[in-house]
Amino acid sequence: MRSVALHAIAEYLDGFLKTATTPEYDGALNGLQVSNRGDVTGFVTAVDASQQTIDRVASECDPGTLLLVHHGLFWDGNQPMTGRRYRRIKALMDHDIAVYSSHLPLDVHPEVGNNAVLARMLGIVDAVPFDTYQGMPLGAAGPLIMPRNVLVDRLAELLNTRVHLIPGGPETTTRVGIITGGAGSRVSEASAAGLDTFITGEGAHHTAFDALESGINLIYAGHYATETVGIKALGELLAEQFGLRCVFHDHPTGM
Repeated sequence: MRSVALHAIAEYLDGFLKTATTPEYDGALNGLQVSNRGDVTGFVTAVDASQQTIDRVASECDPGTLLLVHHGLFWDGNQPMTGRRYRRIKALMDHDIAVYSSHLPLDVHPEVGNNAVLARMLGIVDAVPFDTYQGMPLGAAGPLIMPRNVLVDRLAELLNTRVHLIPGGPETTTRVGIITGGAGSRVSEASAAGLDTFITGEGAHHTAFDALESGINLIYAGHYATETVGIKALGELLAEQFGLRCVFHDHPTGM
């Protein structure tokens, strides 16, 4: 069975994703979160490092699998290795599964990032950032002339998800922006950037009125669904780069 050294793959990912230099939220711990015995025999990509994902990798994949996720293991901070955390780590170590997590570095990457990939899927050409986070350019925006109901249907088809439209803007879109995940709070920034339509995953109740009163279409396509696209693209790139098989494990949350 072909294998590649784990440290070589982790070093490649750290450089390609600019893991060390990308601003991030506390708890993300981007990079290699769990090591294994040292060799990687294949890749599995998933949005979340949940128990369901880990158990499926353990039961279906060979020892030495590297699990690549967008949401890693340590969002709840520095916690004792008991309960849920113990069960996850024990399953990983028992089955020689390594974990590499990439949150904002994957969101903002110009090639395999969630925002860039979804923009290309929708036909937004030469998308550019329109927002910032801690000084880092964020989002992907560009011209897209399309009836907004067609855009909603297109998103639902591409992401296999339910899409909710808050129709605060024009019936035909002209300039569309994307920040995947939970970016509903960025409606004002999207409007200030000259967008008439803003696509994200989810947001708070009041964001409906933010959109209606700002004159912008707000489209919620699901936190999980909008963040499947980048991790899939990253897995495909790694499979080609290292000559190892990669599969995507789908565990939708409905959110």
